[in-house]
Amino acid sequence: MAAAVAEAHRREWAFVLAATVRVTRDLDLAEECVQDAYAQALTRWADDGIPARPGGWLTTAARNRAFDLLRRRSTLLRRLPLLVSDETGEDPAEAALAAAEIPDDRLRLICTCCHPALSIEAQVALTLRLVCGLTTAEVARAFLVSEPTMAARITRAKKKIATARIPYRVPAPAELPERIDAVLAVVHLLFTTGHTAPSGDALIRRDLAERATDVARMLRLLLPGNAEVAGLLALILLTDARRETRVDESGAMVPLADQDRTRWDRTRIAEGLALVRAALSSSPDGDTSPDHAEHRAEPHPTPPGRYALEAAIAAVHAESPSYAATDWRDILGLYDILIQRWPSPVVALNRAVAVGMADGPQAGLTALEPLTAEPQLAAYPYLPAARAHFLAELGRTDAARLAYEEAILLTDNTPQRRYLAAKLARLR
Repeated sequence: MAAAVAEAHRREWAFVLAATVRVTRDLDLAEECVQDAYAQALTRWADDGIPARPGGWLTTAARNRAFDLLRRRSTLLRRLPLLVSDETGEDPAEAALAAAEIPDDRLRLICTCCHPALSIEAQVALTLRLVCGLTTAEVARAFLVSEPTMAARITRAKKKIATARIPYRVPAPAELPERIDAVLAVVHLLFTTGHTAPSGDALIRRDLAERATDVARMLRLLLPGNAEVAGLLALILLTDARRETRVDESGAMVPLADQDRTRWDRTRIAEGLALVRAALSSSPDGDTSPDHAEHRAEPHPTPPGRYALEAAIAAVHAESPSYAATDWRDILGLYDILIQRWPSPVVALNRAVAVGMADGPQAGLTALEPLTAEPQLAAYPYLPAARAHFLAELGRTDAARLAYEEAILLTDNTPQRRYLAAKLARLR
């Protein structure tokens, strides 16, 4: 029974919460009611059986609990700032258009959380917590910050939404572009969390990866001319095309170098490559070809956006017939542009790995060295894992063992930890 409730949490949380917020107009109260509904499910489903529509059962339970609490708290709630209801001040024609184009209540909640009155960091964190149902610890790991820091950030964001009287509705089409950066960041972090789960016994959280794909497709339909929307959807499709080959039958992690490329989803790859071309065609130099290094790696004063460039990197991997044939020089050129467009410690780390693959392990190790003093990467397991790989290739076995041990200590995902432990065991 606990497994059924956990599955309903993964698949139905956003639907249930979004529907409950429409009743309460109070994020904290809605969360309380939804959590209570899931607690009821643990006992009621054991006695009555799992309902045919778990999401509908949970939504009804949460909304009934909300109505009950609202009646008890009516005097208090009249004195508190609440979310403006979606009907307040909304043009009926715009509301009908939004409902027709975005038939998913989750996006209503996403757009509320991604209001320009909030900082970008707060928008992304709050949306991951409320819409995607991630724990505060999981959101903190996605941001590479401590859990108390993230908890405080989420609390401040909720208070800001209430005091600023932010409306709970999908913005009119004319308003949506100003929200797009935060929404794309939300979808990207949602996908990366699903692609490689921060913790747990499974490498992949399929539900999160599929949910991110759904929302990205929705955004693509709504904003077909936006290059970054096209780039993000391309990145998701090209990366997720490898999903079935990333673990073996026992659930063990299979690295990119050992994956069976004949099992990659070629339909998704073809769609992703077409989207890469569409995303890059909006760049100032007019490049529409993701197939040649001279087009993609040449710097430009105003290069394509972050997601278009990341998708172009994914396209190189997708088109390589084998790991040995991967054009790392091409990938390095793309990272050189990306780090100008979107400088971050993680991009710098990925670029350093590309340096090592293109120019040899010593060059990679040299590129990684400055990043060991980067505070945001202090608890990031991929940094010591990358160092361990290059150290092992250089024959520096003792240093490689220490680096692998550090990476294992920082890794909470079981398949990744086992993979690193196997690498360490081979060195011993």
